[in-house]
Amino acid sequence: MSSTAQQKSLSLGGVVVATALPYYEDAAAPAGLAVDHDKYAEHCRWLVENGCRGVGPNGSLGEYSSLTDDERRQVARTAKEAVGDAGVVVVGVHGPGSHQARHWAELAAEDGADGLLCLPPTMYRANRGEVLAHFEAVASVGLPVMVYNNPIDTKVDLTPDLVGEIAQIDNVVAIKEFSGDVRRVLEIREQAPGIEVISGADDVVLESLLMGATGWFAGFPNVFPAESARLYELAVNGKLEEARALYEPLVAAFRWDSRTEFVQAIKLGMEEVGRYGGPCRPPRGPLTPQMREQVKADMARAIASLENADSAAQAS
Repeated sequence: MSSTAQQKSLSLGGVVVATALPYYEDAAAPAGLAVDHDKYAEHCRWLVENGCRGVGPNGSLGEYSSLTDDERRQVARTAKEAVGDAGVVVVGVHGPGSHQARHWAELAAEDGADGLLCLPPTMYRANRGEVLAHFEAVASVGLPVMVYNNPIDTKVDLTPDLVGEIAQIDNVVAIKEFSGDVRRVLEIREQAPGIEVISGADDVVLESLLMGATGWFAGFPNVFPAESARLYELAVNGKLEEARALYEPLVAAFRWDSRTEFVQAIKLGMEEVGRYGGPCRPPRGPLTPQMREQVKADMARAIASLENADSAAQAS
């Protein structure tokens, strides 16, 4: 099989992490914060070494929009260089128009990406034909495409019947489903049996996997990669009781993935487990004191549960 054919048939399932981006202070950089590529590369490797299938640089609703064009491309390159052949790299290529999204897709292909993640056009509520044309342009580059449905933030809803049409586009292989409605997993599988349904919301991941989702494009595995990989394996193998025991203490922290301040919460979560999280580039500002305390409380519960589980396993 040719390398092109292998790319087109590549599954984008498993746990792929929408990677948090570290910065360091630099007065010459936008908003005084420069991307720390050394820390970012180390983080990407750490995620894969701890069981995640791959990484997703330039996640469309994270800090992608606050990066310069040069920064966006270098972030994707850093992820690919760091991971190499050890995991998949699914690069976010969102653009307000199809010509911009296709441009980012072409650059990602040049830089060795394994797949693409793409929102529909979002500057206004695009109609059905415009949504289809947008994804056709991105998919024409030839890499496997995961379309991204997030009607909460984008106001464009890729309903199951529309996904059925999108799935007819060559190279569209998956949908990241972030509506929060787990009923859609089965609806999409009925309307578009040829593509993978990927859970996009951390706080319904177990429910989605049990209904037939085959992947998790995730935020909080930045904090808990090994545990997230374990949760995924338990769920897809039907080990419900073990999966629930792991999931329930984590889900309060996971709920932050569906809130406006999800990037800040993930970075604080990383700090709570001894990783580097650091600041966010504007327009994302710091958490309010109340939010910060709630994230820390939710993280404390999750960490205590994992520590107790480890102690019980060692004692048995």
